Amino acid sequence: MQTEKVVNHIVNWLKDYATNARVNGFVVGISGGIDSAVTSTLCAKTGLEVLCIEMPIHQAASHVSRAEEHIKQLKSRFPNVSDTRTDLTPVFEEFKTEVSLEGKQEVVDMALANTRARLRMATLYYHAGLLGLLVAGTGNKVEDFGVGFYTKYGDGGVDLSPIADLLKSEVYAIGEFLKVPSSIMKAAPSDGLFGDARSDEDQIGASYPELEWAMLESEKGSTANDFSGRKKEVFTIFKRYNTANRHKMIPIPVCEIPKEIM
Repeated sequence: MQTEKVVNHIVNWLKDYATNARVNGFVVGISGGIDSAVTSTLCAKTGLEVLCIEMPIHQAASHVSRAEEHIKQLKSRFPNVSDTRTDLTPVFEEFKTEVSLEGKQEVVDMALANTRARLRMATLYYHAGLLGLLVAGTGNKVEDFGVGFYTKYGDGGVDLSPIADLLKSEVYAIGEFLKVPSSIMKAAPSDGLFGDARSDEDQIGASYPELEWAMLESEKGSTANDFSGRKKEVFTIFKRYNTANRHKMIPIPVCEIPKEIM
């Protein structure tokens, strides 16, 4: 990958899109992870207005400190960057008092995790509407089109996706080029939706390098029977997520009414 050329291409794409949409810039949710750090830095390089928002909900302290470190660094480098913090913990807790929490614990926990992401999406769009900004997505190619590791209408609810054609390893390469803080570069990727420091690998059962390999093999037409041992296990994990989350990766199904009955 020609990192500098890729960076310039994304920055120009962002600038052109915002100009054509006649908006002032971008809003980005900052999690303390590599994807939001890279996305916000790319947006900042456009010279347009960039609002970085922290939206903690019982957030792990390590996530909060990394997010704050990144925002501080970004503001010192780019005068067009501003930030705000919206503590959504009280909103989330109030939501829980108004819904049923009965059922299998793991199902309830997942529903609540997705609710966190959707509260954040609503917050991003509130500020975007207020200030004439676009919501910039932070999903990478493996998450968005490989395993579908994001919340539908949560972190998947965005106006544009600047890094969604980049594998996770490529996002890290760009992060290094953009001088993203080392604390973020070294941190284990995590969606931060469970109020603890569990990593994406803990949840999925495979690392991003493994998932990248499986994604490329799947695109070649490989099957699980082509592998053995850990490779077979990883490929099976990838296909399971890819199949189960396919609904996130395709347009909303529309029931088309035949003309003869209209």
